[in-house]
Parts: sequence; C-alpha cells; structure tokens
Amino acid sequence: MVVGDFAKEVDVLVVGAGPGGYVAAIRAAQLGRSVAIVDKDELGGVCLNRGCIPSKAIISAADRYEHMKDSAHMGLELNGEVNINMPQLISWKDSVVKKLTSGVKSLLKGNKIEIISGEVYFSHPNTVRVSTENASQTYQFNDCIIATGARPAELPILPFDGKRVLSSTEALNLQEVPKRLIVVGGGYIGLELGTAFAKLGTQVTILEGTKSLLPGTDAALTRMVTRKLKKLGVTVVTDALVQGGEVNGDEVTVNAEVKGEVKSFTGDYCLVSVGRKPNTNDIGLEDIGIELDERGFIKIDNQCRTNMEHIYAIGDCAGGALLAHKASYEGKVAAEAMCGHNSVIDYQAMPYVIFSDPEIAYTGLTEAEAKEEGYTPVVSRFAFGANGRALSLGNADGYAQIVADQETKRILGAQIVGPEASSLISEIVLAIEMGANAEDIALTIHAHPTLPETIMEAAEGVLGHAIHMVNK
Repeated sequence: MVVGDFAKEVDVLVVGAGPGGYVAAIRAAQLGRSVAIVDKDELGGVCLNRGCIPSKAIISAADRYEHMKDSAHMGLELNGEVNINMPQLISWKDSVVKKLTSGVKSLLKGNKIEIISGEVYFSHPNTVRVSTENASQTYQFNDCIIATGARPAELPILPFDGKRVLSSTEALNLQEVPKRLIVVGGGYIGLELGTAFAKLGTQVTILEGTKSLLPGTDAALTRMVTRKLKKLGVTVVTDALVQGGEVNGDEVTVNAEVKGEVKSFTGDYCLVSVGRKPNTNDIGLEDIGIELDERGFIKIDNQCRTNMEHIYAIGDCAGGALLAHKASYEGKVAAEAMCGHNSVIDYQAMPYVIFSDPEIAYTGLTEAEAKEEGYTPVVSRFAFGANGRALSLGNADGYAQIVADQETKRILGAQIVGPEASSLISEIVLAIEMGANAEDIALTIHAHPTLPETIMEAAEGVLGHAIHMVNK
C-alpha cells in the first residue's frame, strides 16, 4: 500500500538522528522552530547504537577483567578462575545503549520534535519521500539539515558476510570470545576492539597497510600503545597489503603481502576496519543538485550550509574528522545559522581521543605543526610515573605534553598518552579556546592527588620552574 499523495508540511526537517542530527533538532527547537526528525534506524545513530557507546562498554568490561586477573601485586589474590559470560556482557552493553537511546527519545519529545521512521529520498529541493516497508509519505520542508552519517568501508576483495568477516557492527555483538581474531586495519576502531578482545583472552593479529599503527597519530604516542599490545600478546604486522581471503567453515583465512612475500593468517573471525564511507548515495542528493566531493562527502561552508541556501549538512556525511562530538558541535552551528545567528564552525581545538591502552588524546598543534605555522615552540612533558594518583591506580605508563609558544607561552596544543587521557584533554581544549598561556594553567590550583596535576606540572615545565621534574 502506498500512502501520501498529499505532502505533509514541516518547517525544519532533520535527516538522521545521530549525535549530530538529534542535537541539531533540539537546538533548532530551542530557537523557536517547528522540527521533525527522520531516521531509518534507531535514535542515537551509529555512535550510540553501533559505535562509540557499545565499544566503550566492551572496552570497560575488558579492562575490569584484566585488572581482576592481574592484581596479585596489590595483594589481591583470586582463588579460582575469573569466567567470562559473553552473552551477559553483550546484554549489559545493550542495556547501556537502551538507556541512552530512551534518553534521546525523551529529549526529542520534551522539545516537541516530531519523530519519523523510514528511509529518506530527496525528490525536490524542498521535498523528501519517507518510505517504510509498507508505505511512503511525502514531506515538504522550509529548511533541512542532513546528518546521515557514515558506514564501515568494505573491501571488495574481503567483503563482509556478517558471520566470519565482520564490520565493527557485528563484532560488537559477538556471543562468544573468539579464540583467534584477525583485524584488518590498525586505525582506532580496529585497535580499540582488538585490544579489548585480547584482554578477554583472544589471540589477536592486526594487519595494517602502512608502516605503523594509528596512521596520522604522533609516533611517540603510538609507541606506548604498541608496547602494551606486545605485553597482551597481540601480533602486529605493518606494511601488510591484504590480497583477499576466504571462509572455510568456522575459520577465515586472510592473505596479505608483507615485504614482498604473501602470507596467510587464519582466525575464527576477521574484523575489517579500514575506514568509513558517507551515507550520501541513493538518497537523491545529486538529483536535486547538492554538491558532493570526489569521495561522496557533502560540500559545506563555514556555517554547514550546502550549495543550496536552505539545506545544511553536518557530521560524518560532511567529511572532515569523523567524530561524534564534531557532529554535535556542527549540529548546533547549523541550527543557529539556519535561525539567523552568526554562528560559524571553528576547529581550532578539536579533541581527538583513542580508547587504546593506554588511552591517547590530543588537540591543537604538535611541535612540528607549530614550527610549520611559524611559531618557535617550547615543549614540556610530564610523566605519569611521577604522579601520585597514577601510581596509586597501578596505571602510570605515559605522559602529558604541552606545546606552547616560546615568546608568549600561549598554549598551542597538547598530546597525552596515559590513564584517563580522554578526560584530561578537555582542560587543554578550554585553554586553547580561551587563549590561555602556560602561567594561567600553572597558577590554577589542581587538587592532589589527581591525574590533572600532570597538566599543571607540564605547564610549569613550559615556564621552566616545574617542581616534580628536572627542568630543561
């Protein structure tokens, strides 16, 4: 049955209910607009349902399991084995997701936003058709924000089958701990999940096509992570160019060229994590004249506006860093710009976080980037091994590093590898956004004993009078 010969009118239509879309919808509603949001899947998008949140839940469980097994040095001795109930772990992970998706639904309803379920196709610059299995309905809008996100990229020579060759989506729902797992791609997704499964007892092999893990990340940061992977028994093969693979019953074999020689790697499962592709195809964007780049990402200006005045695009489908918090930020900018505010996107201090072990977080400029931009940088690094809280946690690997301008001591960037790096980076993000210098941080009293003291000590080091390390 096909319904909807008569179009329903909406003021603002948001396409996609992920961390960019639902945030944009709420901000537009706060600014007085009447808003409808449509998504073909669950509220919360990939991040909440099949990405950020479920992966961190599994990582958290794996960390606890590792700590339970390896706490004898603290005098904590277990009599007997620590068992893993994988179905229960996945059920708990799902409960975390459900709680958050329910919260998103309540927020949308609380802001009087109409929630529509179905697949979207742009049939006109002001019209979409929303289809379900049994019906379709046309909606006519005044303004639109596209937030359709991205999906795992597939290798034609090693396509997903959802059973043995997995994307991150299927890997997050495995009902057993694999005995052997091959991870194709040593970026943050493969590294995070590979590390988690290694802690749960899986024999993990990571195949990375470039010369090092986490390509594009400071080599000094990745060295700390590589050291921990070795301790966990993870096999890392770099310069490994995957040639293909095949599934044989309960096994999958991946062939890769390594230093001119083709080698075979066999596991129970293969996780392919080689990047993400924008969800911009097959929804009519090109038919209505929306400009895309050569990779399929939507082109936008500094207010997230497309080449059409009344249509905006945010988050992963608009390219740039594929980060949930970037999508949320752009969602606010787009909604405000659409409502006449002078809001523009500014990525001066975008935080990047990798939930590896130890965690990695960075923002702003590295020392090399600062030099390229004409600064004379001064770099100060403080080790977690000299921090009381890190030592008392039994987690003191890594360091916090600040990059500042030598003349003004203004904070230009920071790189952190170590415990709670994901939380610590926010202080530096705020400092850069406020134009703070090292003295501003050094004169801020930090509670003791806490991990943020490493930031204070690094700032003191920029000034040349750190207390708990020898100054250069």
